[in-house]
Amino acid sequence: MALVLNDRVKQTSTTTGTVAFSLSGTVTGFETFAQGIGNSNETYYGIFNGGTAEFEVGRGTLNANSTTLTRTEVISSSNSDNAVNFTSGTKDVFCTLPASKAVYLDASDNPVPTLATPGFAVAMAIAL
Repeated sequence: MALVLNDRVKQTSTTTGTVAFSLSGTVTGFETFAQGIGNSNETYYGIFNGGTAEFEVGRGTLNANSTTLTRTEVISSSNSDNAVNFTSGTKDVFCTLPASKAVYLDASDNPVPTLATPGFAVAMAIAL
């Protein structure tokens, strides 16, 4: 099992509650989780129940035929960052990169988050 990210992966689901999501509908112009992530792999996901305030972002695991996404770790949600008890309706389920997991460059081209201070880097260089 590998952690896989991919662009334009999106399906729909009518799953309710806090259980694993059955991935049912395909969305025109997007890949399915089977195509973009692959059987038995992990990915970061987003779930949004349109017309409501219900959302969840986390890390999930696909089953052996990529028809079910088990919600392994909730990173952020409309339920105080806990698993959302989704109500009825068609949800969008998609691959995403959570902001808290991203490393990026600030306006001065410095990496954020800073993995090591300049002083730490110099100390390590001297020690080596």
